[in-house]
Amino acid sequence: MIDGTQAEYVLVPDAEANLAPIPDGLSDEQVLMCPDVMSTGFKGAENAGIKIGDVVAVFAQGPIGLCATAGARLRGASLVIAVSSAPEKLAMAGRLGANVLLNYKQVDVVDDILKITGGRGVDASIECLGTQRTFNQALRVLKPGGTLSSLGVYSDDLQLPVSAIANGLGDHTIRTALCPGGKERMRRMMNVVQHGGLDLTPLITHRFPLDEIADAYRLFAEKRDGVIKLAISA
Repeated sequence: MIDGTQAEYVLVPDAEANLAPIPDGLSDEQVLMCPDVMSTGFKGAENAGIKIGDVVAVFAQGPIGLCATAGARLRGASLVIAVSSAPEKLAMAGRLGANVLLNYKQVDVVDDILKITGGRGVDASIECLGTQRTFNQALRVLKPGGTLSSLGVYSDDLQLPVSAIANGLGDHTIRTALCPGGKERMRRMMNVVQHGGLDLTPLITHRFPLDEIADAYRLFAEKRDGVIKLAISA
């Protein structure tokens, strides 16, 4: 365990392998998401094995889920279904490439997704919250042979619903991952930004100086004022 990096100066372990120069012409805010939520969300889309023309459901639209939604679109998904309960996050998902926005407090998302896909199910689902409920939903909407890509950090043991995997005959794939790092990964993430593939600056809904970081944490924890992501400046 080492100290975090929300400080004026930090020591980066193995800097030659982990630091990548920011290309000229890009601002700090343009690349702020690259080392964390963008890399994690994109990994969810990569692990889902999305192919051109696929139908994908993304469960939870926090910063990571939003990046997974954008990643699914960039990998060629023809239909991206975003699930959340926050109207501002669903609206942001629409800006980042989601075609269908489902509020799980208003509809039965499993039933709706199966109706949208004509009963077939989605080719891939990406679970970005880390609860048994969202895991179950992400599994139940999969077509036979589909892939569930999990980015959730689970606090309890997960149970696998037998019916959702067709009593073991569903030929489903479940893949888990977190945030890939390293110089080459960061170069690729910044390439996407630099060449116009994705603009994540709209995710920054609030900005705070470092000496007000406690207020920033409080706002984020309480999920007030439509907060999605914070930027802290020294």
